Amino acid sequence: MNSIDSFNHGRRRFLQHSGAGFTGLALASLLTGDGLLSRAHAESGTPVGTPLPAGGKNSAKAATPAGLQVHGPLLPHKAKRCIFLYMYGGPSSMDLFDYKPELQRRDGQSVQIELRRRDVKEGKLLASRRKFAQHGESGQWCSDALPHLSRHMDKLAVIKSLYQDSFAHGSANLQMNCGRILQGHPSLGAWLNYGLGTENADLPGFVVMLDPRGGPIPGAPNWGAGYMEALHQGTVFRTLGQPILDLKPFTGDSVAMQRRQLETLQSLDAEYRAAHPGYSELEARIASYELAFQLQTSAPEALDISQESRQTQEMYGLFDPAPPHRLSVGSSVFGRQCLIARRLMERGVRFVQIYSGGGHQQQNWDAHFGVEENLAIHCPEIDRPIAALLSDLEQKGLLEETLVVWGGEFGRQPVSQGDQGGRDHNPKGFTYWLAGGGVRGGTSYGETDELGAAAAVNRRHVRDLHATILRLMGFDHQLLTYFYGGLDQKLTGVLDAEVIDEVIA
Repeated sequence: MNSIDSFNHGRRRFLQHSGAGFTGLALASLLTGDGLLSRAHAESGTPVGTPLPAGGKNSAKAATPAGLQVHGPLLPHKAKRCIFLYMYGGPSSMDLFDYKPELQRRDGQSVQIELRRRDVKEGKLLASRRKFAQHGESGQWCSDALPHLSRHMDKLAVIKSLYQDSFAHGSANLQMNCGRILQGHPSLGAWLNYGLGTENADLPGFVVMLDPRGGPIPGAPNWGAGYMEALHQGTVFRTLGQPILDLKPFTGDSVAMQRRQLETLQSLDAEYRAAHPGYSELEARIASYELAFQLQTSAPEALDISQESRQTQEMYGLFDPAPPHRLSVGSSVFGRQCLIARRLMERGVRFVQIYSGGGHQQQNWDAHFGVEENLAIHCPEIDRPIAALLSDLEQKGLLEETLVVWGGEFGRQPVSQGDQGGRDHNPKGFTYWLAGGGVRGGTSYGETDELGAAAAVNRRHVRDLHATILRLMGFDHQLLTYFYGGLDQKLTGVLDAEVIDEVIA
């Protein structure tokens, strides 16, 4: 081992022992007050906790922290923040928003259908047992499974012709969240955090809230930063108890001792960065300490819904009676998360993703063992909270600058699976909806075929949905890039993507 390797190895061990566990978080704030952190940041040209530059009117590209580039100026837009309501498991479009009269008429008939990639088998058509009606001035279809949300159809742009590339939950979740079916790429929230920066240095720019029944397959990569700096990844908030585990210092060190520890880390960091100008991980670590210190007070305040009126809490379903089904958690869990999401939007958080459904099978939207039972479990959990979120955002004047996205990793098949009336995975045709943030409400875009088996009219790959979300947030998906592996990487990948202009006001 040469002298440089020995120094690096010893330094890493020192950092692991003296820096891990947030033992020196309070000092980061003190150092900021003393100007020590700002001097260190000035050396690299990177003020931590400030909005990232997004390019001027005529700029081709603008420098961002650690030498990164955001290419191109922001386009005219209304959305400043985004809430992504993710129905993990894959909700059944033809039982919720995609009314199929032909499927209803042909209930029980046998058809040849692709159930997995290039695996064509015979199946029996399964009509929806839900009752559909047209709602609002737009006359958009919604089933009786979502009676509260159906009153807001004029706010929604419903995209009914999406498709993607995978029949499996793991790769489908990754593609929906990160644009690719393989791990290692930044998630949508990371891209927005990277491109827009933060409006509030005391809170993460990207927050994730999971279902108490468990997280999605394949876990953290769904909200990861991939090859970007770690500071862009999602921060998981618990909605009950301590918001972030192991946040507060667990040692008895005095503030003075914590000061000396971080002063030493800062000194070593400055020396190392001077010799390795392209190495950003240590600076990201110090920035995470500073944020973690701030979170000790900012996160509990943001999550304190006792500050909300009883009427508001009731609107979100927080006091609804216990659910009748043993697998249901009721509306209070998702309602609390939606209310917290609204509070985070008010405090400048850029991107909040809330997962409905966890664990396996009927614990999420994966309706293999009975679509009717699945709907009975999960629709009451989300219906009232989402309706309340849309109303609340509108009443507070936040809906126009908040993009709300709803959907899962894929849809379901129009044929019956098993003896209990289940539906299998279907990535060939499914539904998403958007609201607020410059969306053209009351719009129904695209169609699946007459049975709901595949996108047929205005077919759109999920990369088009991602391009549309970026456009609504002010970005050209072709210009928001990150250089890695010899390529200007994009959320939408190397294949062509097109914005769905028809759903933009």
